[in-house]
Amino acid sequence: MPPKRGRPIAIKLLILLIVPLTSLVGLWAFAATLTGGDGLRLLEINELVTNLADPSEQINVELQSERLASVEFLVTKRGADQLAMQRTRTNEAVADFRRRAGEQNVSSGMANQLRALYDRLDQLPEIRRQVDGSNPAPLDVIDGYSQIADASFRMYDAMILMPDMTLYRQARAVTMLGEAKDLLSRERALIIVLLGRGKVTTLERREFTGMVATRRLLYTQALSHLDPGLRGPYEQLISSPAYREFLEAEDAITGQATKNGLPAAAATWPIDASNVWTVVERDQLQAVRGITQRVTPTAVNVLIKIGVAGGLGLIAVLASVLLSLRFRGRLVRELAGLRDAATDLAEVRLVALVKRLRTDVGPPTPDELPTLEVKAETSEVRDIVQAFNNVQSTAVATALSQARLRHGVSQVFVNLARRNQTLLHRQLLQLDSMERGAEEPETLEDLFKLDHLTTRMRRHAESLIILSDQAPGRGWRNPVPIHDVLRAAVAEVEEYPRVEVLQPPPVSLVGAAVTDVAHLMAELIENATLFSPPQTRVDLRTTITPHGVNVEIEDRGLGLTREELDELNTRLAEMPEFDLAQSDRLGLFVVARLAARNRIKVALGASPYGGLTAIVSLPADLLADLPVPA
Repeated sequence: MPPKRGRPIAIKLLILLIVPLTSLVGLWAFAATLTGGDGLRLLEINELVTNLADPSEQINVELQSERLASVEFLVTKRGADQLAMQRTRTNEAVADFRRRAGEQNVSSGMANQLRALYDRLDQLPEIRRQVDGSNPAPLDVIDGYSQIADASFRMYDAMILMPDMTLYRQARAVTMLGEAKDLLSRERALIIVLLGRGKVTTLERREFTGMVATRRLLYTQALSHLDPGLRGPYEQLISSPAYREFLEAEDAITGQATKNGLPAAAATWPIDASNVWTVVERDQLQAVRGITQRVTPTAVNVLIKIGVAGGLGLIAVLASVLLSLRFRGRLVRELAGLRDAATDLAEVRLVALVKRLRTDVGPPTPDELPTLEVKAETSEVRDIVQAFNNVQSTAVATALSQARLRHGVSQVFVNLARRNQTLLHRQLLQLDSMERGAEEPETLEDLFKLDHLTTRMRRHAESLIILSDQAPGRGWRNPVPIHDVLRAAVAEVEEYPRVEVLQPPPVSLVGAAVTDVAHLMAELIENATLFSPPQTRVDLRTTITPHGVNVEIEDRGLGLTREELDELNTRLAEMPEFDLAQSDRLGLFVVARLAARNRIKVALGASPYGGLTAIVSLPADLLADLPVPA
C-alpha cells in the first residue's frame, strides 16, 4: 500500500502567507489614513506655537508699531522718545523669540525658514540706522520692516503643514489674515508719509495700490475658508462703518492723480486706519487662539483611532508570526532532512562508488547505495526524494557504464601495447644480431639508428601500459647503478646527443624500480629537448640528500609562466585521472603515474638559464648501497 500523500506545499505556503498578508494589508489601510506621525505632528504644533509662533507674532506686533513710529519720526521729526521705547520693546521680543527658538527641535523645512527669519532680524539694526540717518526714503524703511514680517509668515507656512486637511485650511486662512493685517500696518505707515508730503507720487500710489489689492485678496480668500465660528468677527468688521470709511480712503489714495494735492478728507485717513486696526488686531488674536485650541482635541482623536487600529493590528501580526513559525519549522525540518540526505549522497556515497569503480567495475551493492529516505509529510518533498532516488539510479548506471568503457579501452591499450612490446623486443633482438654481423660502417650506423628508434617505440608502448594502471613487462632482479639508469633513459630520447649526464655518485637503484625510473627520466628528458632550442644542451645532475637522491634535468628553453608551472606541479603531485582530451601532455600523465607508484616527487621550476629545471627526488627505499652524504 503506497504511503498516504501529504498536503501540497502550495497550500501550506498559501496558509503561511495569507494571514500576514491580510494583516499587513489591513495595517496598510489604517496607516494610509491614520498614521502615528499625524497625531504626534498635531501635538508638536502646540509646542511650535508656544516656542515659535507666539513669540514671532509678538515680534510682528512690535515691528508694526516700530514701523509706524519710525515713519512718523521721519515725516514729523517728532516722537524720538516714543520710537526709542518702541525699539526697546522690539528688542525684548526678538531676544525672547531667539531664546525659545533655540530650545525647539524643528524639521529641516522649518529650520530653513527659521534661518531666513534670523537673517532678516539681523538686518533690523541697519534699518534703524537708515531711520536715524539723514533724509532716508520712507518707502525703503517700510519695505525693510515688511521683509522681516514676510519671513515670519513663510515660517508659519512651514509650521502649519498639518495632516488634518480641515484644520490645515483653517490655520492657513488665519495666516493669510495675519498677512493682511501686516499689509494694513504698511498702509497706515504710507498714509502718514502721504499726509506729511501733501500729495501722492506715482511710486507711492503704485505701492499703495499693490498693498490694497493684496490685502483685499487675502481677506477674500481667507474668509472663504474660515468656518463660521472664526469668520463671524471678520464679517462684522467688513460690514462696520469704520471699515467702509477705510475702504473709501484706500480708493481715494489709489485713484489720486500724481500731481494733485490731497483732498480735504485726507485728514481723517489716520483715524479711519487706526479704528480698523484696533478691531483687526483683536479679531486676529481671537482667531489664532481658536485655531490653537482645536489642535489638541484633533490630535487626541487621531491617536485614539491609531491606538485601536494598532492593537488590532498587533493581534493580527502575533497570530501571523505564530502560524508562520509553526509551518516554517515543519517545512524547514523536512527540507533540512532532504538536504542532508542529498549531501550525503553527492559527497560521500557517490564519491566512494566512483572511486571504487576506477579499479573494480562490479555493480554496486545495496550497502554502498541504499535508498534515500527522508521523513516528510509534504507531497512535494516526497516527490523530490523519489526524484533523487531516480537520479541516483541513473547516475550509478551511467558511472558504471563509463567505468566499464574505460576499463575496456584500458584493456585494449594494454593488449595492443603488450603485442607491440613483444614485437619490438623481438625486433631489438634481431637488430642486435644484425649489428654483430654487420661489417660496413654505413650499414652499422643505420642499424644503430633503427635500434634507437625501436627503443623509443618500446617506451611509447610501455606508456600505454602505464596509463592503463599496468606494469611493463621489463624488469631487473639485481640493483643497477644510477649512472646506467640515466644513460638508458637518455638512449630512449630522439635528441640524445644534446643530453649531458654529469658523473653521478656511486649509488644504485633496486631492480624493481629501474624500469619505472628510466621511463620517468626519459619522459622528462624528452620534454626538455623538445621545448628548448636545438643548439642548446640538457644537463643531468645527481646529488645525494638526507632523504635519498635528487636528479636535476635542466634545459635552456623559453620557460613557463608561474601560473603554468603551478598547474603542472599540481598535476604531478595529485596524479589526476587520465583525460583523453589532454593527449598533448601525455608524458605528464605518465610521469605522474610512475611517480605516485614509486613515491617519487617531481617538481618543475625556473632554470637560471631561462628554461626549466625538473627535480626528481628518489626516496631512500628505492636505492641500494647509498653512501652517507658529506
